[in-house]
Amino acid sequence: MLTLAEMSRETIEAMLSLAEGDCGRPLEGKGVALLFEKPSARTRHSMEMAVVALGGHPVYVRADEVGIGGRESVEDIARTLACYHAIVAARVKDHGVLEAMQAATQETPVLNMLSDIAHPLQGLADLLTIKQLRGSIEGAKIAFIGDGNNVARSLAEGASKLGAEFVLAAPEGYAFEEATASLPSVSQTDDPAAATQGADFVYTDVWVSMGQDGEGEARREAFLPYQVDEALMAHADEDAKFLHCLPAIRGQEVSASVIDGPQSAVWRQAENRLHSARGAMAYLLGVQP
Repeated sequence: MLTLAEMSRETIEAMLSLAEGDCGRPLEGKGVALLFEKPSARTRHSMEMAVVALGGHPVYVRADEVGIGGRESVEDIARTLACYHAIVAARVKDHGVLEAMQAATQETPVLNMLSDIAHPLQGLADLLTIKQLRGSIEGAKIAFIGDGNNVARSLAEGASKLGAEFVLAAPEGYAFEEATASLPSVSQTDDPAAATQGADFVYTDVWVSMGQDGEGEARREAFLPYQVDEALMAHADEDAKFLHCLPAIRGQEVSASVIDGPQSAVWRQAENRLHSARGAMAYLLGVQP
């Protein structure tokens, strides 16, 4: 599971169904390697507790412990971890590392916990939240305000497969590449108000992510008109909910009155990182809903 783009609608729906139900304990007596090149609060805790809920043992692995591509090749690291674990999960800087791992471990699933181009577990958690709050994903309008980054890309891929409308509002230079922009029911604009018009869900993310500190000043200037505040939320449906993958910077990409207000669903969304991880791993291990 490297991207949602590679998964069928049926697979995504099965994972979401498993996330809402009892998956059993398919990891009983087994381990899951959790390799982190980038730190995380939600990813580490949700993944570790999801592994425990499935009966398994999570093993946290720091990048400096294995020396990815330095002390040992990516392929050899993956093969070694596959000797001990039922799933190899990795949070990496370069998506190519995940592809190399999967190529080297054909019998052991590789799970993307985040890469530079995709964040499928966040996408699943977002879709699960939308399903719970709206009753169905199909027909929902999702407005993503800000950067066409890995989070936006994964949600757009999943929304497109499940029949939701996804609109990205981004300044020039930060929009989707053609492959994502051309997906069914995905569109983009540079006008936040137009994107938000009638939306069921309004989503944003930080303007400066990990590893982008050198671009901080330029990014903050470019995204200044893209803050999600009460005035922007007023363009959305009156029952619209606000989503954010966290961490958030109040007063930058979102106002405190929105993220801490009655329309915010960010904590349900954060909790669903655990449930979506449980559903995804159960499916990868052969559990059917």
